Order: sequence, then structure tokens, then C-alpha cells
Amino acid sequence: MEEILSSDTAWRQLSQLFLAIFFFHSSEYVLAIIFHGKFNVPPSSLLISKQYVMAMGCCILEYLFEFAFFPQLKQHWWISNIGLILLVIGEIIRKVAIITAGRAFTHLIKIYHEDHHQLVTSGIYGCVRHPGYCGFFIWATATQIMLCNPICTLAYMVVTWRFFSTRIPYEEFFLRQFFGSQYEEYSSRVLSGVPFVK
Repeated sequence: MEEILSSDTAWRQLSQLFLAIFFFHSSEYVLAIIFHGKFNVPPSSLLISKQYVMAMGCCILEYLFEFAFFPQLKQHWWISNIGLILLVIGEIIRKVAIITAGRAFTHLIKIYHEDHHQLVTSGIYGCVRHPGYCGFFIWATATQIMLCNPICTLAYMVVTWRFFSTRIPYEEFFLRQFFGSQYEEYSSRVLSGVPFVK
């Protein structure tokens, strides 16, 4: 274990992971407070659940196991750097989505229409309907590419895709209730942003 933690490779890759996690969650929480006010933002807006902690634990276990027994696997710097670039892209897409939507962006799906709730179709929402989900899908997968974790790369892709493939239709049911034909027209011309999810 000491050998792993003293390695430049492990130090770089794991520190990038922990910095990415810290920035992602703290910025989500700060932006939620900016747009919704401190007293309207529950701790759940940090987006840290039991399942999330388990997933991150699994990725660290995979990393440590592979580093100990297959250290050459972690030396593919071109793969790790692609992961880092994708991670930054995913983060930017998600944060641009939050800033563009402003108060309309929430971490919980709204099942009742509120007066300030507007359909945002400009900016990044003109390219994809769910850029927040798109950004998170890229970000989550990229964390594992950056670590050169082949098992968790595949697992994260499958799990996040399955999550969004059920969440998007559920959310869009309410969006169609709120915005009717306006949302129908919008959804017919703009992709969801998550692969193979209409």
C-alpha cells in the first residue's frame, strides 16, 4: 500500500479523482444556493448517496488492486489524459446547463408546476434537452477512464445510462404536462443528450 501511495502515477491519478469529486459536489451545492437560496437547498443537493459512495469505493478498490498486480495498466497516459479532458468537458457541460437554466434547474424532478418554472430551450439547451444529465454521464465515465479502470469504466457507463434511461422519460412526462405542445415540438427536434435515450 505504501508503495502505491508513494508512486507518482497513483499520486497524480488519485489526486485528480479526489479534486474532481470535491469540485463537482461543492460547485453543485454552491450553484444551488445561488439560484434557490440557502434555506431552500437541502444537503441532498450535494448529490452524495449510499450508491454513489459504494460506486466510488469500488473504483478505488479496482484502482488499488490493478495498481498492485498490473501496474503497467495504469501507465497508459494517453488514456488517462483523454479521461481527464473528457472529465473537464463533462463538468463544463453540466455547469453551463445549471447556469443557463438558473432557477429552473433543480436536483429533484418537479412534479408540480411553479410560477417561475420556464422551459429553457436556448444556449446549451438548444443542442441537447438534458445537458445536465449529458454532462454527468460524461463526467462519471471519464473519472474511470482517467484512472485507467476498465471494469469500472464499463460499469459506470451502464449504471449511469440505466439511471438516465428511466429518469428522462419520468421527468419528460411532467414537462409535457407543464408545457404541452411547446415541449413536444422542442423534444422532437433536440436530442436528449444521453446515448440511445429518445
